[in-house]
Amino acid sequence: MAAAGVKALFFDVFGTLVDWRGGVAREAQTILEPLGASLDWFAFADAWRDQYQPAMEEVRAGRAPYAKLDVLHRQRLQRILPRFGLQDLGAAELDQLTLAWHRLDAWPDVRPGLAKLRRRFLIAPVSNGNIALMADLARRNDIRWDAILGAEHARDFKPQGAVYLAAADAFNLSPEECLMCAAHSSDLEAAAACGLGVAYISRPEERPGSSAPAPSMPLHLSVRSVLELAQQLGA
Repeated sequence: MAAAGVKALFFDVFGTLVDWRGGVAREAQTILEPLGASLDWFAFADAWRDQYQPAMEEVRAGRAPYAKLDVLHRQRLQRILPRFGLQDLGAAELDQLTLAWHRLDAWPDVRPGLAKLRRRFLIAPVSNGNIALMADLARRNDIRWDAILGAEHARDFKPQGAVYLAAADAFNLSPEECLMCAAHSSDLEAAAACGLGVAYISRPEERPGSSAPAPSMPLHLSVRSVLELAQQLGA
């Protein structure tokens, strides 16, 4: 793909740009350990993340109305708590835990890489996270977006095609003028089916031992960091 044809870059966020696993494990320990809880904090983060797709599938399949990811995170958190002996947590602790997803750290290459890319392209998250969540992550990690797009803007969840098409339309661009950047094959496959360009960013550290393999689909770019993406696109 010639960089001259690309005007906007869209980014998946959880896993691709931020370390959800380390962040949720850290925040859970900070909140729950003073209450006497002692558990495998990474297992807790994994169990909560495993509820992510099933919760959104209820919406995608039309069995539940659209709800912000914050709401789904809170609902699904309550499902896993008995597994860890935490079923008696109060509302205040549940609120604090839900906001753990707002306090995740970006991978080291993300902020400098996005800053380079923004000099040449429009950039935006196209995430299943809601706008308040994305804004908090941006402020925490000093990321400057040109817009916050994705699920809440489209009122649906990836990999539904409407999410990618709504993002392109928000910038008055055709899908072919947009590049979806993600660490997950399903995200890239769905974006490509809508006519967007696709760039794979490898994140083997997202969930060591079980991170998604590199996609087998044709790619416009395959890189190991956002900084490398900037280099490849001449930013």
